[in-house]
Amino acid sequence: MRNVFLWMGILAMSLLYGCATNNQPGEGDNGVETTPLNREGALPRTAINDPASPLAKRLVFFDFDKSDIKPEFQDLLEAHGRYLAAYPDVKVRLEGHTDERGSREYNLALAEQRAKAVRQVLLLHGALAANLEVVSFGEEVPMAVGHDEAAWAQNRRVELVYEAR
Repeated sequence: MRNVFLWMGILAMSLLYGCATNNQPGEGDNGVETTPLNREGALPRTAINDPASPLAKRLVFFDFDKSDIKPEFQDLLEAHGRYLAAYPDVKVRLEGHTDERGSREYNLALAEQRAKAVRQVLLLHGALAANLEVVSFGEEVPMAVGHDEAAWAQNRRVELVYEAR
């Protein structure tokens, strides 16, 4: 009898695991990816302008004095990288930013490191190097005005700016 319960448990877990992982990209049940895929399994070209698409999110935020990509931005960058791989004529500018703390030179270098870190993840997901431009603004173009952690956190970012078509 114990073996029957063991096998029933294994079967139930297998079914649950299969149901949880069989969603195709774009069919997630978490409300994030609602843009349907094209026949080749890529987001359609128009997904870049769809506010329901995962590509609508184009900001990657960083911790103070860091250029490491946070885990919560990996899926976002994967979606952008796969989109760029599917449409090799699309170009994107990666604009690196920092908060106001640190010297101008240091912030320019840190912002460039951040943009290059984003570039590397996009390349890993198939984007072409020739279609990725890295630009560093340092502290010069803040998103949030203020001299507190809330403002600084918004300013430590890389923006993905797609070339107008």
